[in-house]
Amino acid sequence: MPPRRIKRYTGRFALVDGIPYQMPIQAKNAPAFMAGFSCDWEKANALLPGNEIHALKLPNGRAVLLITVINYVDTSIGKYIEFSIAIGCTHGKKPAPRILNALFSSVYGTGQFILDLPVSSEVSVKGGKGIWGMPKHQANLDFVDTPTSVSSQYEKDGQFAFRIEIQKPRSSSLGIRIGATNYCQYRNMLMASYVYFQTKVGLNLFGKAKATLHIGDHPHVAMLRKIDVNPDPLFTTYMPAANGILDDHFQCWFLTYEQLPTQMPEGLESVTDLGLGEEWLSAPQIQDIEKYRL
Repeated sequence: MPPRRIKRYTGRFALVDGIPYQMPIQAKNAPAFMAGFSCDWEKANALLPGNEIHALKLPNGRAVLLITVINYVDTSIGKYIEFSIAIGCTHGKKPAPRILNALFSSVYGTGQFILDLPVSSEVSVKGGKGIWGMPKHQANLDFVDTPTSVSSQYEKDGQFAFRIEIQKPRSSSLGIRIGATNYCQYRNMLMASYVYFQTKVGLNLFGKAKATLHIGDHPHVAMLRKIDVNPDPLFTTYMPAANGILDDHFQCWFLTYEQLPTQMPEGLESVTDLGLGEEWLSAPQIQDIEKYRL
């Protein structure tokens, strides 16, 4: 459930970095889907920065790659698609114990570390990165929803990056309310933001979960081909009309390393010249992707 303080400012307005918001910052009736795939824990953990964030360990000792695609049809900053590529994670001085990391998520800071977050519109990049530190960038995306499946393809600068398609569950009638923590690296700090969803969902687990993955060699995603992703999903979910609220509160910490880093990741310079454009890039065009199928 969202914190009570969010209800107190409902209907008020905010203006941040030139972006007007009516509070709370929310999305309504957004079709979305999510899938989880096991992968090598050591290799996945190596993709996470600093000493404070760790890949979540499944009971079998592997990690989990999380793919979430949301078709935001009604938000505070217009329509856009968001394609999240993340590693399930915990936050603390050392990796959290298996199973307990899920049972006591608040104790272990369980959430997901977002590796890549392409979106459709410029204003979404400006807000998501400039305020919450999310690794957003504008890319070519689609969201194809059919009676039996839902899919999304991601391309950037004319190069194929990623495609996922899942088979829909037979029913999407299970009502849930859930909060999630998203971790990101920005200005070489660890950012944590919080989102709360209320939706009806369909869920398929293990053998009933069907998906196809294509991972390209674009620099944003090529490293995922090296972490031993099992293309048979642990689960798939479909949400026909999710409603979400993004918390106005976020946290950040210094990321620390055994040695002084030699390179500086993205910082404020990546957002200072962005505008408030809501126009999308063209839909993905590349069709010859079978060589990238896992």
